[in-house]
Amino acid sequence: MNITRENIDALNAVVKVDIAKEDYSGKVEKILTDYRKTANIPGFRKGHVPMGMVKKQYGKAVLVDEVNKLLQDALNKYLTEEKLDVLGNPLPKPQDNLDWDADKLSFEFELGLAPEFEVNLSPKKAIIDYNITAGDKMINDQVLNIQKQYGKLISADVVSKDSEITGVYKNDERDIENTVTLTLDKFKGKATEKKFVGAKVGDVITLKTKGLYADDHELMHALKLSHDDIHDLDIEVTFTITEINERELAELNQELFDKLFGEGVATSLEDVKAKIKEDAEKQFKQQSEQKLLNDVTEYLVENTKFDLPATFLQKWMQTAGEKELTEAEAQEEYAKSEKSLRYQLIEGKLITENNIKVSMDDIKDHAKQMIKAQMAQFGQMNPTDKELEDIAARVLSNQDEARRISEQIISQKLLALYKEKANIKTKDITYEDFVKEVYGDK
Repeated sequence: MNITRENIDALNAVVKVDIAKEDYSGKVEKILTDYRKTANIPGFRKGHVPMGMVKKQYGKAVLVDEVNKLLQDALNKYLTEEKLDVLGNPLPKPQDNLDWDADKLSFEFELGLAPEFEVNLSPKKAIIDYNITAGDKMINDQVLNIQKQYGKLISADVVSKDSEITGVYKNDERDIENTVTLTLDKFKGKATEKKFVGAKVGDVITLKTKGLYADDHELMHALKLSHDDIHDLDIEVTFTITEINERELAELNQELFDKLFGEGVATSLEDVKAKIKEDAEKQFKQQSEQKLLNDVTEYLVENTKFDLPATFLQKWMQTAGEKELTEAEAQEEYAKSEKSLRYQLIEGKLITENNIKVSMDDIKDHAKQMIKAQMAQFGQMNPTDKELEDIAARVLSNQDEARRISEQIISQKLLALYKEKANIKTKDITYEDFVKEVYGDK
């Protein structure tokens, strides 16, 4: 067997594999001999079928199968030994008139080669790492929400701006009839609030759906319609009030503190606010870290310049999936996935150059921490090591879950690398200001 390579350019190559008859003939003969021993062909006793008949019936299929196995093994070994970093898989060049009886068989494969490039982690303009804090307003609002959640409902005669109102939305033409409980702060404008304040049980209020809620999902829930149904919906609905309640706030006392955090964990309002702040900022940290990862990824993709073997990759995509794609479909698929492919190459280079690795111990420890956090949510604060080990073993027996955890660890290690080596500036900001700055004032 002989393998040679011709580099077409920096991103494309053709590998030629020459296979001589002696490379496969022995294996083919052995398989056909075994077939002869077991073949059931009418008119012949088992094991006494003429070899010529066995070869005629099975020879071509066995030959093709063995040659394909040789090719696959030889290509994999060649790519490994030559340390070729290829994209996709080698593509065989079509051979319509291949003579399988020849003494030498030649096959050619197209290769798409990974580009050479450098990664610069120091943009001129610093990337912001947001340190999101819970401000006093957010903490006080959360305390009020807790008081409402644990408070009592008291029946009222008329609607006030803080009432909880139960009623029925109705529109006969669109077959809408849905009972909901709402608060006036969910409506978009003050004009709607004015229609409700002072109303009584039995009153019917007419409302326009357009601009009724700030969030379309609220309108979906209110009218029990699908997302498509409420898109640009502009009709009149009636709301018939069936019940009015006021929420008596729960008293901020030790009994409530123990319900919230466990016995004796918080003994004052200051302790409660500190816990709310701590828990909120843990969640904010996850959000800010994801934002930083997204921003660094965007910077790297936009500013790390290299070419890809686009024509080869589009050709490979035509046959790589479960369903074969047309040339136009493959071009469209490539356009959608090019950015992701570029980041995979950049990420792979960073992982290699910075010796980032994930061990089985890393995966197991991460799984145990996840499980411990989930158990804590259900009040199981002190699981034993054996419990954690047993649950982690069950979780990691699922290969998809183990892979997902491994990817999470890689992301964490890359984040640590970015914070250490990239041009990053920390910015302290409240959650409200973070939402305005990053997502716009919604």
